[in-house]
Amino acid sequence: MPPEPLRCAGALIVDDDGRLFFQRRSPQRRLFPNVWDIVGGHLEPGEDFETALHREITEETGWTVSHILGLVGEYRYTGNDGITRIEMDYLVRVDGDLSRPRLEVGKHTEFRWLAEHEVAVLDEHRDVNDGLIRRIAEDGFATLRSIGL
Repeated sequence: MPPEPLRCAGALIVDDDGRLFFQRRSPQRRLFPNVWDIVGGHLEPGEDFETALHREITEETGWTVSHILGLVGEYRYTGNDGITRIEMDYLVRVDGDLSRPRLEVGKHTEFRWLAEHEVAVLDEHRDVNDGLIRRIAEDGFATLRSIGL
């Protein structure tokens, strides 16, 4: 019997200009090396998705969640490490200096804020994640439009 999929929470962080935040995973990462990604990660024992979302945002950026604007979607995928995951991604606003995230040393190398017309940037290394991050970004922008932002 295969193991249960890992549960993950992801954040599509939106700024006042309607752009979404992405960070590049370091080339040394086992899962999806050197690709653009959203903030997020695995749920720890006893955590629900929302608790993990708050924790991951603070760990990966130094920011804190101010508002969860809505659910973007649920994504099931198998990473290049062979592990299946179920990820719940949320559209969120955060408090903090949005021009100066505190990226996790060794895990992320750079960041970008992207407008909807710039999502093609996420196709870089799409072979590694089969275009997953671009699909999530497109769903995030669709969610933004649906709530009038």
